[in-house]
Amino acid sequence: MGGITSVLYGVLAYLLFLGTFLYAIVFVGNLPAPKTIDSGEVGPIVTALVINTFLLGLFALQHSVMARPAFKLWWTRFVPHPVERATYVLLASLALVLLYWQWRPMPEPIWSVTNPAGVMLLQAVFWIGWAVVLISTFLINHFELFGLRQVYARLRDRVLPAPVFRTPFFYKRVRHPIYLGFLLAFWATPSMTAGHLLFAIATTGYILIGIYLEERDLIGLFGDQYRRYREQVAMLIPLPRRKAGVDGSADTQSAELTRR
Repeated sequence: MGGITSVLYGVLAYLLFLGTFLYAIVFVGNLPAPKTIDSGEVGPIVTALVINTFLLGLFALQHSVMARPAFKLWWTRFVPHPVERATYVLLASLALVLLYWQWRPMPEPIWSVTNPAGVMLLQAVFWIGWAVVLISTFLINHFELFGLRQVYARLRDRVLPAPVFRTPFFYKRVRHPIYLGFLLAFWATPSMTAGHLLFAIATTGYILIGIYLEERDLIGLFGDQYRRYREQVAMLIPLPRRKAGVDGSADTQSAELTRR
């Protein structure tokens, strides 16, 4: 019964994630929906700035702190290990739901592209960004990343293998294609408002901090293997792969951590 309950819990958390992920596309892209980044009742700009900054900070805090190994070690004293990732996904999704619900529009225009070719280009980059995010999750392990593999292993009474280090497809060119996809999606808009700009700047800052923390964890886990990968592959911009030094590190099998 414990295994079945864990699976049901993991599936519920995953479905909530899937809904919030799809709504993020609608929200950021100002697609037809009850609430988007630029729709809703407009209030005082200072109030909107304070509330929106708090919502973004709350999500960043939850998303970063709960992902750290030290927190996981403490957290799994109370939360069963097989559902730890699903719980993280659930709480992250709820933080996003709160952001969508309470976000205050700040419609003051920052830039507006009216040229049809420019509009089409920015919209194409927007969709490419989301596609890169989704594809990248499957390149590592989509179902482990969002907690389903862990609860299924609990159901089958199996132990998951240790994380492996590999560089499938996008990961051969950039170390963090998921973050790259988010940046493309958040910044590529023909109509940038003050609220959208706040969202883009805040999430960019969070992503850069997140990369620093994540790479510190990866070095702690994989040591010199990840250090060599970091020396050879760009962080976000897909530049040509840098040549390895004389130590022969080019022959090392590098990869992205398959996250628990």
